[in-house]
Amino acid sequence: MILDGKVFSCDRYGEKTLSVKGEPIDLWYSGKAHEHGGNIQALSAPNGFPLWVSVVEPGSVHDLTAAREHVLGALYWAASQLGLPTLADGGYDGAGIGVHTPVKQPAGDQVLDADNCAYNALLRGLRCLGERGFAVLTGRWRALRHITASPRKIGDIVKAALALTHFEHGRQT
Repeated sequence: MILDGKVFSCDRYGEKTLSVKGEPIDLWYSGKAHEHGGNIQALSAPNGFPLWVSVVEPGSVHDLTAAREHVLGALYWAASQLGLPTLADGGYDGAGIGVHTPVKQPAGDQVLDADNCAYNALLRGLRCLGERGFAVLTGRWRALRHITASPRKIGDIVKAALALTHFEHGRQT
């Protein structure tokens, strides 16, 4: 399985909240994407076909936080009971059992060990096809490129696109 997150852009929605530091921020603004939008988590098959998408979280929510809320519990079970690993990018560092992320570059002038470089290269090679899960959805469904409805509807729109994609490819269950 490949775990990935994407911020789907949408029109500005002025809902304020308090940041971790106690400062007022725009809930739907994503510092990652530098635009307003909703954060969707997705699981893709190793060949890149999208299998599952989460409900929408505000754009200000980090990928790891959204994954903890919606999918990590199931991935922990799959890793422990079925031996099914999940590959993810560095944004999910510290996600827990069965979620494999790249090894970070050491601080200062230190060089990453050869074993860790090989691990990172293998992880990138295995994840690259799975990264196309969102590309399959946004490439086929133009409505996902910029959503003009309420950001709270992004999850429903992406789930509908996923269902239609499964129908098109004959993978409905």
